[in-house]
Amino acid sequence: MNKVFIAPRRYVQGPQVLEQAGTLLSTLGKRVLVLWDAQVKGATGETLLASMRKAGLEVADVAFAGDSTKAEAARVTGLAREFRADVVMGVGGGKTLDTAKAAAAAAGVKTVTCPTVASNDSPTSSYTVWYDERGNCLGFESWGVNPDLVLVDTAVIARAPVRSFVAGMGDALATWIEAEACFKARGPNLAGGVATQAALALARLCYDILLEHGVDAKRAVERQLVTPAVEKVVEANVLLSGLGFESGGCATAHMVANCLPSFPECRGLMHGHEVGFGLITQLCLDDDLPVERRNRIVDFEIAIGLPVTFADIGLAGVGRDRLARIGEICAGPGSLCENHPFPVTAGDIVNALLAADALGAARKEALGV
Repeated sequence: MNKVFIAPRRYVQGPQVLEQAGTLLSTLGKRVLVLWDAQVKGATGETLLASMRKAGLEVADVAFAGDSTKAEAARVTGLAREFRADVVMGVGGGKTLDTAKAAAAAAGVKTVTCPTVASNDSPTSSYTVWYDERGNCLGFESWGVNPDLVLVDTAVIARAPVRSFVAGMGDALATWIEAEACFKARGPNLAGGVATQAALALARLCYDILLEHGVDAKRAVERQLVTPAVEKVVEANVLLSGLGFESGGCATAHMVANCLPSFPECRGLMHGHEVGFGLITQLCLDDDLPVERRNRIVDFEIAIGLPVTFADIGLAGVGRDRLARIGEICAGPGSLCENHPFPVTAGDIVNALLAADALGAARKEALGV
């Protein structure tokens, strides 16, 4: 199998980047459909629209319906075609960006993502994660091309809820652990091949940045500050995690995370919170992981406020009977859990889930939390 590495065409990060949006967008086209919700427009609209007007761009303002469903993507595609857009730009969280990517691909136009939270690695990827109208994850789909431009305004991100910033660290923290598992198994990445050394190096850099700067960055974002630690962690959450997961590969952490929304009690979690708990599950599944590294990861999750027990994700007291469904899905054909250098059964997954809960509780007790 070939080694394959993919990436967005251009990535721009820094405070007040939105003031440069018009100039950057004008290299891609003149007619831009902007997809966002009312809250995001209220926070960014004045700056973004002024920059686009100054650059002479024509703009179609479209309100996002709230979830990345195929029906919503089809609606936005129709509006893009009607407007004769050159560019579809998603501004907001991961579901908005995923919908914009899907609509741009269907309409055959350029894609721009502008995350207003550093809560996941959607902005740089070629993928859309699909949900149904009840919020259940239906899987993911690649459009074969990454965004043409990723705009990351760190001043905007520093003003977003801290909870979303922490979720982004949960999503990013799993990047290297999953990529390493895929590499050991010689499993496929999400780019249509196997990992390059560059992908593995970026995934490891992502992990190292989080462990070194994550706590400091969270403290700064709690005060809405943009500091060097925040800049580094935003890059880890958005760029390094995006490159690492797509060109490195995913495994059990993401497979478990994708199953958790099927539990009504977990609906309030963000994707990165789910991945954070899924990562501990993967740690408890792997028989070749040093205990010191495992405990360091769990302790970091506790330090930044990620969920590490069933109680933390709303499933206090959950039993094997309800967890069995996750086990069945994770052990099914085509599962990301195949990306390990050992076979994974449904029973293994259930045992790992229960062990993860116990480990999280034990580390909390050891830390006095």
